[in-house]
Amino acid sequence: MVTVRAPATSANLGSGFDVFGAALDRPADVIRVEKADRTTIDVRGYGSEFIPEDPADNTVGAVAEALDAPAHIRIDKGIRPSSGLGSSGASAAAAALALNELYDRGLSRKELVPIAGKGEATVSGEVHLDNVAPALLGGFTVATGRDVTTVDADIPLVACLPEIAISTRDARDVVPAGATMEQLVYTVGRAATLTTGMCRNDPRLVGKGMHDRLVTPARADLISGYDEVREAALAAGATGVTVSGAGPGVLAACYPGDRREIAAAMVEGFAEVGVDSRAYQTKIGGGATLHRD
Repeated sequence: MVTVRAPATSANLGSGFDVFGAALDRPADVIRVEKADRTTIDVRGYGSEFIPEDPADNTVGAVAEALDAPAHIRIDKGIRPSSGLGSSGASAAAAALALNELYDRGLSRKELVPIAGKGEATVSGEVHLDNVAPALLGGFTVATGRDVTTVDADIPLVACLPEIAISTRDARDVVPAGATMEQLVYTVGRAATLTTGMCRNDPRLVGKGMHDRLVTPARADLISGYDEVREAALAAGATGVTVSGAGPGVLAACYPGDRREIAAAMVEGFAEVGVDSRAYQTKIGGGATLHRD
């Protein structure tokens, strides 16, 4: 048996739509795989009742097919589906790493990224690497096509997850079809600022670089209380706030000593509009970890 723990991730980070991603040190999914004649899937844990166990409809089933690695796969969900925290990406990444080890396919983690991306396509309808790349490789990642660059950043974060469900497909439907030159220049500047902040481990620059005038406002409209939560987090010391992935999770960058106060402020911000939530005091962390029993 092979066991893999794969972390939650946050994609886009505001200015890096479909390109930027970051691994979080918590929460995480755990997957266990054993060889079998055909693939079967058993899902347990957070939100498991909403996840199909038919391999044709599950992210890990697509990964097993891509690797020609049938297995009995048990998924223990620590990351809620439809959270904006890379739930499907974590499972796909964990399955890719576990099955590669189980069947001794000999692929590197970077080579597994597009394979895990095929699993993501089961949920979003398209192959996206901005969640599976950090889940496998850790740190802050820049995914452009099949090319992935990683930065071993150390940035404190707070991820606040409201009890609201937004599907990835619905969140993609609201993304504007085009951008003005002014919007393009602004976004490039913010993305460059964020990347510089990651390379320097500077929470101020990372937070400044999260601001986005194009995709984030459209997705924020789907999240009840987003504006209140953003203002509460900034008032509590956050250096920047944005929608995590497709949402409804909200991500704040900050300095280490401010996480607790920011987490409480974000939960209170959602409570003010009648929405329950939970906050994770986290940071950019490592990629999936593997253990062979």
